[in-house]
Amino acid sequence: MMAQSPYALVIPSVGRPSLDRLLETVAALETDVSHPGPVEVVVVDDRREPGETGTRLASLAPTVAGEPVRVVRGYGRGPAAARNRGWRAVVDRSVEWIAFLDDDVELPSTWARDLAADLADCSPDVAASQGRITVPLPADRPPTDWERNTASLEEADWATADMAYRRSVLEEVGGLDERFPRAYREDADLALRVRLAGYRLVRGCRHILHPVRPADDWVSQRMQAGNADNALMRRLHGPRWRELAEAPAGAFGWHVATTTAAAAAVIGAVGRVAGARGAGGLAGAGALAWATLYGRFLGRRLAPGPRPGDPEFRAELRRMALSSATIPPSALWHRGRGWMQHRATGPWPVRPRAVLFDRDGTLVHDVPYNGDPDQVTPVDGARELLARVRAAGLGTAVVTNQSGVARGLVSWAQVDAVNDRVDQMLGPFDSWQVCPHGPAENCPCRKPRPGMVLAAATALGVRPEECVLIGDIGADIEAAQAAGARSVLVPTHVTRVEEVADAPVTAPDLATAVELVLDWASGRQQAPAPHVTLAPTRAGEQPTT
Repeated sequence: MMAQSPYALVIPSVGRPSLDRLLETVAALETDVSHPGPVEVVVVDDRREPGETGTRLASLAPTVAGEPVRVVRGYGRGPAAARNRGWRAVVDRSVEWIAFLDDDVELPSTWARDLAADLADCSPDVAASQGRITVPLPADRPPTDWERNTASLEEADWATADMAYRRSVLEEVGGLDERFPRAYREDADLALRVRLAGYRLVRGCRHILHPVRPADDWVSQRMQAGNADNALMRRLHGPRWRELAEAPAGAFGWHVATTTAAAAAVIGAVGRVAGARGAGGLAGAGALAWATLYGRFLGRRLAPGPRPGDPEFRAELRRMALSSATIPPSALWHRGRGWMQHRATGPWPVRPRAVLFDRDGTLVHDVPYNGDPDQVTPVDGARELLARVRAAGLGTAVVTNQSGVARGLVSWAQVDAVNDRVDQMLGPFDSWQVCPHGPAENCPCRKPRPGMVLAAATALGVRPEECVLIGDIGADIEAAQAAGARSVLVPTHVTRVEEVADAPVTAPDLATAVELVLDWASGRQQAPAPHVTLAPTRAGEQPTT
């Protein structure tokens, strides 16, 4: 009998209709005792604002192996962050493998059996197994540029459209780098870091179907944003990153030449109008060079595509003619933007440089709508723990909802007085961020929105990913997730059971949470296991803030 390797499925999604079909194929997998299905199926709802349709993905989830598919929030920070959210949300600690799937693929009924065989063949030094991707293309005509782009997935290395990683390896390397905001390069970066850690990646025998999803005329233009991710890859892995990551060469050099020629033509034309000497020659030479390079680029994109007379030819000619003119300068713009954004970026996972604390229930015992400084009582050991945080060179800030102001239960002066007492007892804190608004005001600063976390990071002079927020309810954790910061949940009597289950990392008390953050900051434990300690809690009442 083949050895069983327990695995969980993680599927990030922004709610595309293709998710329905994928989940149908997951529910229809052929499984038995020797070839079991997934232990858990986690769909990460990665829409930035679910709003009124926030439960839609949950309503679509079928039952797999008698258990409903679990849907967790992803906060719209891209597939890398969503996949991390998903694998860290897997509760069953027996799960050895995390199988990532894109939400626009379809599984054959034998996929679970084939995956079991692939995983059984993996020796201990193998960190990941990649499935084989089939992209169906039209049989009656040559494929369009977008169809060919999708078909390139068939030859892609380590694409997370179907990629199973050992959970222990994901923990070791810190998962995917969440600074990659698109479905581009994040999988190559992970594979490269895993290989540099001494592991192998292999191709399995299982396969999936990846239909070409609908796209508008400007999809290839939008894809140029990936040049910013290329800049990040170069920053992280050096000028040889393409060779190391086994990534094909791009056309960036040609885009530089084309854009330079266009700029010369424009500068020359302006100079000619102004009467500058030699400007006419510059304009003419630039225009000729641009036309030559543009024609080359357009021809190379049209040649493999639909022919005159094919139903798609006219539409494809229009798309290619327009986008071939705009892609070169767009590629340069995004590359420059990426270079500026990531010029000081360091390795992943990022070591914390600041700790943000919720106030009530985390630093001090919760007194509903407290406006009396005399009722401020720090939690046990809080002062000593904060001293350790500051001694480690980490910035400190408080981020607190105080809706009592909006409700008319306390005044701003009372809130300030209580905060001053907290600062006297446990401070000084480097930054205080206070939201006085009520839930109905829908302000961007009130947790679970990320406004106060982002403001605290700015005030402390650090990036959001360099912050860790310690709090006691789900709103604290959601605010950190939405901002791109790490988080640790320290449950109290008001923490709901589902909030504990959804938290990426939990700790039984403030002391354990601080110790964990100090480990991250020192590099002693860069990649924590999810749910460091799952503190027993009951479903509590809603917090008063």
